[in-house]
Amino acid sequence: MPGIRVREGEPFERALKRFTKSCEKAGLMSDIKKHQQYEKPSELKRRKANVARRKLRKIQIMER
Repeated sequence: MPGIRVREGEPFERALKRFTKSCEKAGLMSDIKKHQQYEKPSELKRRKANVARRKLRKIQIMER
């Protein structure tokens, strides 16, 4: 869990912005978005297969 120390005389908005950035760097925001909606195992497999297919196609295009 990311955390920050509020500096002496630092405005709350700036501290909140630093905290938000540290959460994004830790990958917390993307993890929250991923778990907002349930994904069936079959949908998960299909999505991962599509991602792998796209990566393979991109590599093949780059080799040509």
